[in-house]
Amino acid sequence: MKKSIIFLLANLICIHSWAQNNEGWISLFNGSDLKGWIQKNGNAEYRIEKGAIIGVSVPDEPNSFLCTRENYGDFILELEVNVDPPLNSGIQFRSLSLDSYQNGRVHGYQCEIDPSSRAWSGGIYDEARRGWLYNLSRNPKGQQAFQQGLWNKYRIEAIGDTIRTWINGIMCANLVDGETASGLIALQVHSVGDDPEKIGKTVKWRNIRIKTANLPQSRIEPDPDVVEINNNPNTLTPTEVRKGWRLLWDGKTSDGWGGAKISGFPETGWQMKDGILTVKESGGGESAHGGDIITKKTFSEFELIVDFMLTEGANSGIKYFVDPELNKGEGSAIGLEYQLLDDDRHPDAKEGITGNRTLASLYDMIPSYNLSENMENKRFNGIGHWNRARIVVRGNHVEHWLNNLKVVEFERGSQIYRALVAYSKYKIWPGFGESDSGHILLQDHGNTVHFRNIKIREF
Repeated sequence: MKKSIIFLLANLICIHSWAQNNEGWISLFNGSDLKGWIQKNGNAEYRIEKGAIIGVSVPDEPNSFLCTRENYGDFILELEVNVDPPLNSGIQFRSLSLDSYQNGRVHGYQCEIDPSSRAWSGGIYDEARRGWLYNLSRNPKGQQAFQQGLWNKYRIEAIGDTIRTWINGIMCANLVDGETASGLIALQVHSVGDDPEKIGKTVKWRNIRIKTANLPQSRIEPDPDVVEINNNPNTLTPTEVRKGWRLLWDGKTSDGWGGAKISGFPETGWQMKDGILTVKESGGGESAHGGDIITKKTFSEFELIVDFMLTEGANSGIKYFVDPELNKGEGSAIGLEYQLLDDDRHPDAKEGITGNRTLASLYDMIPSYNLSENMENKRFNGIGHWNRARIVVRGNHVEHWLNNLKVVEFERGSQIYRALVAYSKYKIWPGFGESDSGHILLQDHGNTVHFRNIKIREF
């Protein structure tokens, strides 16, 4: 009963928002034919029934897109969607179809239609390009918005570099991303291969309308409980500033950083160029060239974000609660480590125990695992692409996140934690990882790794 009341109230809010600022809306679908639309890529069936566009999945076809012939930049888009589970679908926007990119494959932002138990409807996916930009693993309220078997009211606001989505009046995504400013809108029928459970399933769209003028007056106030994710490198949004975020690296200088075992910043081994901090290749030695770099300040409870790009075969790490006094000899400074590794090519991925030296693991102690989706696939964006590490420390509770998916969770000082330390390379350091505060470190492991967008907020 409680869920029904919430859904009814959400619909009333949504209907009210549709009634406001009604002037300036343009219908993208006339209800009778597909004038103004063109199909691209796959050969799924699109037809019209009872004033709705019906997309039907067919076997052995790639993703199909029914695209507007016109491009749109800043806009507010509203439409209704109904999908047969388990068919996945999406609404493309600011998307492109270029002969120079995968022979015209439609690529770009997609607002997800996801009837699965994962419940990421309303999330933002970058089709055929960067993958998930905003999943709903950090927005449980948004995961409740989509209603199975019913018409769902979608709203997408794309204004400047801010992209926000709602379903049935409930906010789902709040993204800041400046990758593409303009492009087509498209209705996706997802590929289904030869899966008999998905062949012949339908996704329906109706009441498709767009507004491109007087947008600031028509915006909906964002839900303060929905986290804003900023993908623009080395920047802080007003919301981030208000919530206490600050850049840990300014994108230009070594201010706030120094060598882990030297006074000052390393004169060799590191490069700062075009807003990217790079540790250079030097043969794979651990802290044997420029050496690790650490923050001058120490931190206790915090949320840290670091965007990183690995090269082939690379090994590095992000360490925290680092005590540079523990190891004055060869090798890296000592602290808890978020592992950065090319799992497919670096031999260290097969060392340790049950994968506890693979990407995003708590190095040599806890293997990373996609806890957000309860599966092994960690959704690594790949070598040569930007990925996001997120480390959250509240008291003794610690979490590792990779590309906005939780992959490690543990309690410092617990019986299990101390047992893991006892079986690790860190057993020789009394009280390892249990200090009240420590430095944050970027590791020089002799391989080229790029960093940017290093930011932190303290609790």
